[in-house]
Parts: sequence; C-alpha cells; structure tokens
Amino acid sequence: MLRMMLYKKCKRLAAWLLCILLLWMPSSFAAPPRFAQVTPDHALTLPQDSGAHPDFRTEWWYATGWLAMPDGKPVGFQITFFRSATEHDRANPSAFAPTQLIMAHAALSDPSLGKLLHDQKSARAGFGLAYAKQGNTDVALDNWRLLRAADGHYQVSVAARDFTLELSLTPTQPPLLQGDGGYSRKGPQAAQASYYYSEPQLQVSGKVNRNGRTDQPQIVSGNAWLDHEWSTSVLDADAVGWDWLGANLDDGSALMAFQIRDRSGKKIWAHAALRDAHGQVTQFEPDQVSFVPQRSWRSPRTDASYPVQAVLHTGVLTWSLLPLQDDQELDSRLSTGSVYWEGAVTVNRDGKRAGRGYLELTGYLKALKF
Repeated sequence: MLRMMLYKKCKRLAAWLLCILLLWMPSSFAAPPRFAQVTPDHALTLPQDSGAHPDFRTEWWYATGWLAMPDGKPVGFQITFFRSATEHDRANPSAFAPTQLIMAHAALSDPSLGKLLHDQKSARAGFGLAYAKQGNTDVALDNWRLLRAADGHYQVSVAARDFTLELSLTPTQPPLLQGDGGYSRKGPQAAQASYYYSEPQLQVSGKVNRNGRTDQPQIVSGNAWLDHEWSTSVLDADAVGWDWLGANLDDGSALMAFQIRDRSGKKIWAHAALRDAHGQVTQFEPDQVSFVPQRSWRSPRTDASYPVQAVLHTGVLTWSLLPLQDDQELDSRLSTGSVYWEGAVTVNRDGKRAGRGYLELTGYLKALKF
C-alpha cells in the first residue's frame, strides 16, 4: 500500500514538473520565426529607417573615418554595431530570451603604434544595457553607444580596452541611397540583396584617448562615412567574402564600391556608385567594377593574406588604394566569429591624392558566415 501511494505521488509530481517545463520553455517546441525579406518595391523612409529593423535577420551601423591629431598626424577609426535576430521563439515571455543579439567592434589605426588597436563586445538585447531601438538610430552595448540626434548629427561614445572615443559626426550632404533607391543587390538572385544607405562627408569633432582612461584626451577633427544596412539573405552559397570601399573624395564627391568573391577569388557580383559634389549619381554595373590586388600583407597572428594595396576600376575611372598602415586586421572571433581587415586608405587618381576612405576585406582567412 505504501509503495502504491508513493508511486502515485511521484507520478503527479512528474506531471506537474512537465507542465511547468512546457509553460516556461515554449521556444523548445515552437517553430522558428520567419524573417522579413528584402524586395525591390520597398521605398526607404528617412529618418525613420535609420532605426532598427528587428524582423530582418542581420543589421549593422558602421562609422569609419580619418582624424587629425593635435600634432597633425592622421589616425583612422572604426565603430560598428551589429544586430542579429536569432531563431529563438519571440513569444517567449522571459526577459532572458535571446531573441536579438547586439555586437560591436571598435578600432583605431595609429601608424605611430604600427598596429591596430581594437576591441569587441557582444550580449543579448535587454535590460537597458544592450539594445537597438526602432524609429531612429540609437544602439548601445554597455558604455558604447551610437545615437542620432534630432538635428541629424551622430554622437559616438566608446570606452574600449586601449582607447576611448567621444565623437560628433555632423552631416554635410543628404544620405546616399545605394543601389536602386536603397535596394542593393549582392548577388545574381533578386533575394540576395539588402536595404542600404550611406552618409558620406560627415564632419567629425571630438576627443580621443589612445592610452585608455589615464591620460588627457586629445582634441581631434576630421571626416567620416556612415553605412546602415539590413537584410535577411545576402550572399550567394558560393560566396566567401567581399572587398568594399567607402571614400570621401577631396572635391566633395563620395565613392562606394564592392565586389563579392567566391572560393577561387572570382567575382560573383559587384557594384559601385559615385556621387559628385553637386549630387549627381553614377551607378556602375557588375562588369564595370573590379578590385585588382597590387600588394598583399600577411598577418603574423592568423597567417591570412590580405590585398591591402589595390587598384579599383569603376567604368573608365581608375583609383589606387594605399593603406595608412599594413596591420589593420581585426579578430572578432569572440563576437561575430570572423577575422577581417578593416583599414584606413588613401585614394589616388592619376598619381595624385583624390580622397580618403576605408577598405574592408573579408573572407581571406575563412568563408564569412553571418
């Protein structure tokens, strides 16, 4: 009799525990969420679209630029915030449910040091500590933040391991909608696309501390480029990475170019856009765009070889890209899982300086995965 009573009690307890498990872990049994798709018939609306788009799988806000230190010497900077939607059930009521991930990279290219200073962070969104808000650019991760003010200027705050940035980025030109009104093809299939706009020729002012938080910050000025891009399905199955350039030209023009590469290094897709100082935009089709390596640099840390010096062809125009320093490799395997080269470059044309920008080289160590 006693054994039977204990058996019945244990059976009721097991049923009760199973019910609790089902109530508190619905994501274990729910279908994964369906992400929104990029389509060519969607018109971007700014500034509303400067905020987050959580229904898409991947999104990033990316600011790069050249700064003049008080002694006149140049340094480059990069700050990127990523939002990544997971396949976790969005109906899960738990505040700890990892439905959205926030990641960030920051880097400073200082030729006086001969190497790249960089840092990274990652966390699940929530608790007011990590977020990407909708309706206006406001993305943060702990004490790193990128905020767009009502007048359109951006405030950048980064307290990295080896440096700090407090910068203001002020627009001098309208946003540049990339591709077809912001619909940017990234491959031969229509679904291989993103929504993408840039804000070139941003005026920069602020403070930089290259020695952590102990020394006096230095006043800097310069110019910058900001990209905002979001998508769900971007790369072709055979793609391993891309070469990308965003450059502020000295005459007030803005140049963006990229090519997607396969495992053999062959171009899968490419595009470029050149907007002159008067606002006239020239688009370049895939067969008009190519990056031709001129010199490579091999990383002593990862053994990856990057074409840090290249010639870019956009139609009949030829641009020479020269790095501020060779070592501008960023190892982000603790956040986004990738290793890539992200560097300040001078853009020359006909043997003379035409502008400055940033060159991004991905997929040279292993295939890039979102």
